[in-house]
Amino acid sequence: MMPVTQVALGRFHHFHLARQLEQRGRLAAIWSGYPRFKLKDESGISPDKIHSFPWFYVPAQAAPRLPVIGAVPSVRRYMHWRAIEAIDRRVAASLDAPTILVGLSSGGLQAGRRAQALGGAHVCDRGSTHIRFQDSILKEEYARWDIPYQPIDPRVVAKEEAEYANADIITVPSQFCFQTFIDAGVPTERIRIIPYGGRLDRFAPTGEPDPDAFTVLFVGNVTIRKGIAYLLQAFAALPHPAKRLKIIGAIDPEVEPLLRKMPLDSVDFLGSVPNISLPGHYSSADVMVLPSLEEGLALVMAEAMACGCPVIASANTGALNLFTDGVEGRIVPARSTQALLEAMQDLAQDRVAASEMRQRARRRIELLGGYDRYGEQWADLLGELDSASSTTRRAAA
Repeated sequence: MMPVTQVALGRFHHFHLARQLEQRGRLAAIWSGYPRFKLKDESGISPDKIHSFPWFYVPAQAAPRLPVIGAVPSVRRYMHWRAIEAIDRRVAASLDAPTILVGLSSGGLQAGRRAQALGGAHVCDRGSTHIRFQDSILKEEYARWDIPYQPIDPRVVAKEEAEYANADIITVPSQFCFQTFIDAGVPTERIRIIPYGGRLDRFAPTGEPDPDAFTVLFVGNVTIRKGIAYLLQAFAALPHPAKRLKIIGAIDPEVEPLLRKMPLDSVDFLGSVPNISLPGHYSSADVMVLPSLEEGLALVMAEAMACGCPVIASANTGALNLFTDGVEGRIVPARSTQALLEAMQDLAQDRVAASEMRQRARRRIELLGGYDRYGEQWADLLGELDSASSTTRRAAA
């Protein structure tokens, strides 16, 4: 079995994968752009296998908040580009033996090529849709709300497509993502769907919703991509005397003009909250709503369900790979205010059915085994790559 080297600028789902690989004796190293002190709570991984390379990523993350740099999109884009290029080349330089390189898309091209040159393999892990689909749907949506759109950096697009072409396998978390790659002409056999799980050790019910109120929860960055405008419109139309919408997450500055035009009665913007506080928010909500235009498989859905909170999500979140419409939650078309309204109204009017859905949501995550099933599917894929790489090395010899 070849060891696995991971590279991802942020955390995302990669530390969940690293824990699974560590349990199976496959993890060689995981590289992150986060500073080391931010990674102290990543238990279940040998500390010597966690490598921090923050020198470009931290400044890139801070750039939007800086007085001068933050106002110049081209500078922010360049800093992000430098961050993904720098960690990619640093990891490539560190490789000196056969390994399976699992790189989050846009950050693993050089390292993936180096791994292949050493007799290993390259997996491009794309946590979202094909990058050209992502760029296209966001461009449409920004135009719909009359907000200037800053396209995805062409250098990033070109690099991602080079990774798609170079990788032995492309992994995506949902059927929705898979279809965007097929539509872009990527051969089916080069793509593998591996859905994420939910962390049962961190997320569990801590209470119940208020029976005399109806609380809707949104968790995520408040952006155009997340479909926040459709949620606000649907919630405003919801006929309930004691409704409340809680929005957890940082507000993107470009959305602020749109929010000022939206109905915000009974809406609370809570900003970012500590991860440790999320189970309480999930448990006390009647439903979490995620109306995104484009996602891979949003981790917050599994977190909510693990706390017994049913989810209303757009079909563009990858929800079909996590739960069944009408059983553990509701799946509605993206960009449909009316569908969101009807789904919320059904739960608000039938509290017995809503309570049953809460129980089924928790059971669904338990049946998935947290991240264990995710780890098993990765183990199967890595076994295939072991065999393929072994055959290639013998042929070369």
